[in-house]
Formats: sequence, structure tokens, C-alpha cells
Amino acid sequence: GKKSVSPGEFIRARIDFCFGNDLTAPLAISQFKKAKARKVFNRGRVAFVADHFTPNKDIKSAEQVKVLREFAKRFGIKYYFEGGRVGIEHVLLPEKGLVLPGDVIIGADSHTTTYGALGAFATGVGSTDLACAMLKGETWFRVPESIKFIYYGRKTRWITGKDLILFTIGKIGVSGALYKAMEFTGPVIGKLSMAERFTMANMAVEAGAKNGIFPVDKKTLSYVQARAVRGFKIYSSTPDAGYSRIEEYDISHLEPQVALPHLPSNVKPVSRLKNIRIDQVVIGSCTNGRFEDLEIAARILKGKKVYPGLRVIIIPATPEIYHRAVQSGLVDIFMSSGALISPPTCGPCLGGHMGILAKGERALATTNRNFVGRMGHPKSEVYLSSPAVAAASAIKGRIVHPDG
Repeated sequence: GKKSVSPGEFIRARIDFCFGNDLTAPLAISQFKKAKARKVFNRGRVAFVADHFTPNKDIKSAEQVKVLREFAKRFGIKYYFEGGRVGIEHVLLPEKGLVLPGDVIIGADSHTTTYGALGAFATGVGSTDLACAMLKGETWFRVPESIKFIYYGRKTRWITGKDLILFTIGKIGVSGALYKAMEFTGPVIGKLSMAERFTMANMAVEAGAKNGIFPVDKKTLSYVQARAVRGFKIYSSTPDAGYSRIEEYDISHLEPQVALPHLPSNVKPVSRLKNIRIDQVVIGSCTNGRFEDLEIAARILKGKKVYPGLRVIIIPATPEIYHRAVQSGLVDIFMSSGALISPPTCGPCLGGHMGILAKGERALATTNRNFVGRMGHPKSEVYLSSPAVAAASAIKGRIVHPDG
């Protein structure tokens, strides 16, 4: 109900949409039940997505999903996704038109920042905060300061949103935007596809940001209007908006970026990596599992074979993307190259399943984190890249530039 707020101010805010997954929602449900609540604040503004261990990998994960399923049925949750309907939440929810411009969105998952690509305020919270939001439809925030990032110059071949965000995190560090809003602007940003914008907003949290956000333009509206399940309101920065600082980057000479173990900020241009052999390539996740990402990988893998002994795992992020990949022939290309195709899942990104690393193994992934033990054994290594670098490296068996 306030007319304005200022950075550092503590406020209570109404929530437009909230959600949890099979890893985080059971604790929220437990707290919800402890409060002896009889209903959620709005059955159409809460979602559960069983995406982290799908299909269930063991008894514990099956029990986790059972908690979601029974709660959703009991309380009439409109948006419950499991089995053949499930996709990676941060790709699925925008695809279904459930998260929209101008929304305040919280999710019990740190990569909730993804929806900032739509011009929404979206941030991850703890499970107990989710429980409160499910009950009351509101939560508290400390209003973050904003950092403006301006990108200009000519975007060369193979440079994608993944390269831009890796480059940015490499510049400012994993705490460079701690509890700040990262506002992405400039001529280059206007030319990015929605898939690329989702990727950048997704990894804002890797710089410590509270949220990442993009201006709403014709591309945003084209994406949203074809999907939106309800109305929305567009907000934009004013010319006199205040920023804690402004960062400007000329990306004309930028080359594909790779984050080395064990931080997303340990970034180097791919040409500086010499003979780094890999055991596994993962192309997927909430960062780069969209159809456009698969198209890029397929373009490089077409007519080629995966390096002998290398595991390549392709993970379409949602059933719709999987279906399109089948219909358009991408799956044929991947299978002919020797890659494995997984159902939509977070899987190996968090060391869940579908591609766990053994001691001493090294993976190149289009995921968002490469912390110690992130994809398996504590003495394994994870490198992060775009789908183009990942696909090219899958053919060579070592990390290479997409041009070879």
C-alpha cells in the first residue's frame, strides 16, 4: 500500500505467485501443517513441481514427491506437475504462462531469479518463508539497491546470453552483486532472445544478487501474450532511477567463456584452456535446457560422433521442448551422435541423479554451478559453458572453441 520504497527499507509485500519443488516444498508443507492452516491463500497462485528427482530415484525421493502429491490434492492446488507433465520449474512455469511481467514471485529455489527475464521481481526463499507465503499470500523483504549493467558492441558468432553472464560474474565475482538487483540493459540486451535472457537472469544469483531483471520489450510481450493465464502490469525504470553503481561492457571482442572449478566466477575465454580432457558433457538444466539451446547443440553435433568413452547427456527442460526436439529431428541427431537423452529433470546439475561423477572425473556442463562436489564426488570437477562449447567439446573429448 506504499507509494514508494527505498533501498534498505524493510517492507511487507503481496505475492503474485509462489512455488516449491520436491526437494524444498516438503519442509514448507510441514510448517504449513504445524500452523494448522485450512487453506492456501490462492489455489491458483501456488505451484509444486517435482523436478529434482524425476522419475523418483529412490525411496526417499518417492516419499518427498508423495508429500507434494497428497498436499496438492487435499488443498486443491491448481498447478501440480509430476511424471509426464513435469519439467524443470524455471523453464516450465514461464512456458505455462504462470509467471508474468510485474509479478512479485518467490520460490523455494535459488534460481527463481530466472523470471526477471520477464520484467518480474523474482527471488528464491527458504522453505519456511514459502510456507508463510502459501498461507498469507505475502512476505517481507529488505528493498535491494540496484546495479545497472549496460552491454553494447557487436555480438559475434557463438556468443550467447550464457557467455555474457559468465563474463559478468567473472568481472564482478560471486559476491559482486550481493543482495542487489542486477538490471540488464543496453543495445546488446535488446537483441537477445528470450531464452538468452532467461539464462542471464537465472545466473544473477551466482553473483550474489537478490534478483536479476530485464526491461519488457516487444520480444517479452510476444512471449508472454501467447501464454499468460491472467493479466499483468509492466513496470520500467525511470530516467532518474538511482543505482549503487553502473557497469558498462563492450562485448565486440568477447569470445565464448568457460567457468573453471570451483566457482562460477573463475571464468576464462575458451581459447586460454589447453587440453582439458573431459569425461562427461551435460546439455540441459534451468539455465540452458530450452529448445534454442538444443538447436545450437544439434547444429554442431549433426553428422558427428561423440568422442569415444565420453558420456553426453542431453536433457530437454520440459515435455513440450522434448516433444519439439523429437518432431524437429533433434533427438535423432543426438542419438546418432551417441548421446543419451534424459526426461526433463534437474538431475545431474545438483548431483541428484542421471549423471553423477565419480572420483577424479571431469564434466563440462551448461548448468549454473560448479562448486566442490556439485555433480557428484568431492574430488570431481565441473566446468560451465554455453551449449555451443559443450557440443563442440563433446566431439573432441576436451574443452574447445565451437569452431574447433
